[in-house]
This record gives sequence, structure tokens and C-alpha cells, in this order.
Amino acid sequence: MEETVREAWEALVATARRTVADGLVVGTSGNVSVRVGDTVLVTPSGVPYDRLTPEDVTGVGLDGRQVLGTLAPTSELPMHLAIYRTTDAAAVVHTHAVHATAVSLLVPELPPVHYMAAALGGPVRVAPYAVYGSDALAEAMLTALADRTACLLQNHGTMAYGATLDQAYDRTAQLEWMCRLWLTASSVPGRTPSLLSGEQLREAGDRLRTYGQGDISARPETGGGWA
Repeated sequence: MEETVREAWEALVATARRTVADGLVVGTSGNVSVRVGDTVLVTPSGVPYDRLTPEDVTGVGLDGRQVLGTLAPTSELPMHLAIYRTTDAAAVVHTHAVHATAVSLLVPELPPVHYMAAALGGPVRVAPYAVYGSDALAEAMLTALADRTACLLQNHGTMAYGATLDQAYDRTAQLEWMCRLWLTASSVPGRTPSLLSGEQLREAGDRLRTYGQGDISARPETGGGWA
């Protein structure tokens, strides 16, 4: 196996296992992918992550044809491929995180309760429900992802992408945390959570672009703005 592919597969499996360890998925729910050139390595369908080995590498071309391995790719392959075809993403993480999924049942957009929404491109939208693994779901997801790097899937879970597996995972974890924050605050009887304005989010976004050691990884790859 080409060394680059081997290393990418090992990183993918480690990230998939992390989603389980951190409680973002249960069992074999959720999936992870990473792009290596024109090949998309992706978790296989229905295989527990702790059982995956280097020999289980599963890869498809951008047209969806399997080019590596014999295990069937995740049933959510249409969503992963849709992101790779329309953005410069190098990695995608999909989970069934509890708080994020709960929010997807309640509102069409996660209210801007924290400035870290700016790190995802703005207020996180909810893609309308469509059956899993369908082209309809992939299309709804792309609409929700316009100028964003993460979205919620109604009655389903989360999608996030990034320039690396770590970035895609971190965005997923940040989204889950913000969903938990909003659910916690909104559950207090007689109180309404304060929300950030579009201008406040824009200001935070400007600061996040130079946060830390000059890393601009928080900047949405797709650009754009929000109201």
C-alpha cells in the first residue's frame, strides 16, 4: 500500500475511534473520510471502528467507484462526495452527537449563543430531513453548508469538514458543545438566552483569523458572510 494512503488510513481510523471515545457516536453510527489526491478514503459500512486494520482500507474515486479494498463504503458516501466535489475540503466527519441532533429537532438554525459560531462561518443551519444515504440528503446538506464548514441534519446528526482530519473533528466537537450550551441555557424556566448579533459574530470572526500562532484555520474555506 502506498505510504501516503497508509498514513491517511491510520489517521482516519484514529479519528473514527475518537468519535466513539468522546461520545459523538454510538456503535457504527457516523462516518469519517479523508481525501488523498483524487481518492477518498472512508470508513466502511457497519464495521466497528475498533476492528478496522490496515488491510481494511476502503477508498473510492470522486465519481463514487470503489478503487481500494473490498468492504462496502459507508452508506453516507453521497454526502461525503458532495462536499469534496464542491469545496476544497480534505476531510469530513459525520456524527450522531446527542445534543446537536436534539437541536436539529427544534429549530431551523442553531441560535448564535457563542462567538465560536464564527469559526464555522456563521450561525449553523439545519438541513431538512431526508432519508440517510440519499442524494436528496446530500443536496439538502450542501444548501445548509453554503458559506459554512458545518451544519446540522434534521433528525439525524452533524456534518463538518476541514483542511485536515483534526480540523474537521474539532469543528464537530465545537458544534456539539454549542448545541449543548443552547439547550442548557434555553431549559431554564422563565429565562431566554441572550444571542449575538451578526455584527458581533463578524467581529469575532475577524479576531479568530489571527487567533493563536497566526493560524487562520478558523476561516471558512468557502468564504462569504452572514446576516
